[in-house]
Amino acid sequence: MHQDKGINEGSRNPWLSGNFAPIEHELPLTPCSYTGAIPVEFAGGEYIRNGGNPISNQDISRDAHWFDGDGMLSGVLFRRLENSGNIQPEFTNRFILTDVYLSAKSSPRLTRPVLPSIATLANQQESLLGNITCLSRTFALVLRSHLAGSQKPIKKISVANTAIYFHDGRALATCESGPPMRIKLPELATVGWYNGKTAEGEPDHTLDKGPVFGGWGPLGWFREWVTAHPKVDPNTKELILYHNTFIPPFLNYSIIQPSHPAMNSDRSNDSSGMLNRPVPGITSAKMMHDFGVSESYTVIMDLPLSLDPLNLVKNRPVIDYNAKGRSRFGVFPRYRPQDIQWFETNACCIFHTANTWQTDPQESSNSESNSVNMLCCRMTSAFLIYGAGNMAAPTSTSDVPSDLHEEEQCRLYYYEFQLFNGKSKGTILNEWALAAIPMEFPTVRGDMLMSAAKYIYGCYVGSTAFGAALGSAFKIHSLVKVDVETLIAKGKHNPPTPIKGCVDVRDIDAILASSDPHDPIKVFKLPVGHCTQEPRFVPRANGTSEDDGWLVTYVFDETTQLLANGEPKENARSELWIIDAKSMENVVAKICLPQRVPYGFHGNWISEDEIAEQRPVEILRSLPRSDFKKSNGP
Repeated sequence: MHQDKGINEGSRNPWLSGNFAPIEHELPLTPCSYTGAIPVEFAGGEYIRNGGNPISNQDISRDAHWFDGDGMLSGVLFRRLENSGNIQPEFTNRFILTDVYLSAKSSPRLTRPVLPSIATLANQQESLLGNITCLSRTFALVLRSHLAGSQKPIKKISVANTAIYFHDGRALATCESGPPMRIKLPELATVGWYNGKTAEGEPDHTLDKGPVFGGWGPLGWFREWVTAHPKVDPNTKELILYHNTFIPPFLNYSIIQPSHPAMNSDRSNDSSGMLNRPVPGITSAKMMHDFGVSESYTVIMDLPLSLDPLNLVKNRPVIDYNAKGRSRFGVFPRYRPQDIQWFETNACCIFHTANTWQTDPQESSNSESNSVNMLCCRMTSAFLIYGAGNMAAPTSTSDVPSDLHEEEQCRLYYYEFQLFNGKSKGTILNEWALAAIPMEFPTVRGDMLMSAAKYIYGCYVGSTAFGAALGSAFKIHSLVKVDVETLIAKGKHNPPTPIKGCVDVRDIDAILASSDPHDPIKVFKLPVGHCTQEPRFVPRANGTSEDDGWLVTYVFDETTQLLANGEPKENARSELWIIDAKSMENVVAKICLPQRVPYGFHGNWISEDEIAEQRPVEILRSLPRSDFKKSNGP
């Protein structure tokens, strides 16, 4: 096992320490031992998790943020053994070979990342000169990469470090500072940038000159950036996404059809060729991380969190939250963004939605028009942006009206938007939290993403985790399963106070103490010292209920895998746990990995059939030969 570089000296940023610390060693598919019984439904499939892992990490005094870092995929393939019929788990981890990563690898004297840290861009104390200097450095490095003698020009600045999806024969790694990057499964090799038509490295890539993300003009580079959380319709197999940029119209919208439209879809022809369609109504550049999509509607979130270089001329940081601003939700029919309807409410931050669905008039609490429902994790401020960069959040709220003040929290939250139908004005019928416990990284069974799911799964982040003091980083010690169907019904029967209200006001201890088998909230609490990450749901074949299946997630034991100084041991290892989602009590299998998996972001379950139906690849991205030998040995 190789020693990780640059993580054992000096005073460290908490987001670069412990199991947040980056690793450099990559492993090919490597057989793993395990305990318990791996469900047969896992055979041939692969669980993959994405996360930031900065390769240029020698300057430990630099600004650093959890959202920074080069993309690294960590996956477990459940190989089906043909002779015995058994399942053999195999682990692999690979850097995503983006332009930024390849350029950094060819510049050994680079001691900190090419791109500016989000911690710098969001720091209220950073001077105008400091921000300009930081951005100028990045511009100079990108420009230098195009000069003669450079091994890899930086044409796209995405680090592809946030999530991974599968659509129409392609696994796509995402990050909103560029287009998706295609990945070849199961070995997690990098293929090339996907432009909405084809990916670099595919046989027909250079032949296709049709419409692409952003278009072919000089501004196409800005407009090709894609949300980190595109949605794949489980029925039509369409890929729905948006492009958020610094220049008007600030938001564009695309729907990518599958090669073979689903037989049960009567809607697919409506969106033929829909690329880069402007979404009206957004007047400035925003940090927009996620959105909602139902079977017929799309929900865009225009929140008071800006991501705009022009903020510098106003003496404000590039990333800036306006606590006096308004949160705006734009709802439109999937194929008609021009028909958008806007709904306004109190300022908040939302990084992740769970699912979205529509309600017909006869089902709605209002009988005159459709309503669109969305579940998400709502924060009452931008404290995550600051805390995840080891910065103190702005504390002055003296100029914020008292009716807008809310306690610092992040909760699973319900919105119901009643649509305008020519007779009644569109309004927010319901907006309140379902549970008081802090929760993030929500996930849902895949085939319920655009339907009224009964259960949402997520991470309990601790009563003080998101508002943690400087010098620490929040960690996840429990997974949560919420019966949202029951809590929404309860909330509509006895409505909480709009915006600030909550249906289930219990704290985590009261929930853990409950012996009610029908409790709408169930908690899987890990052993002391163990930390986990976002779970993903894998369904049981021919299951009898929506929750009949398993949660899969990486787990790290900090009590045995860290040194006394809090840094990881040289041979530290993680595990992959398979948890019974129905009971939220039993771990049915634990896969012992050959090395640790740093705490990261979003993962996905890719089925055996999806891996088998991947499109052909002609050329893979690769390191310069000398760097390849350094990373993988002789």
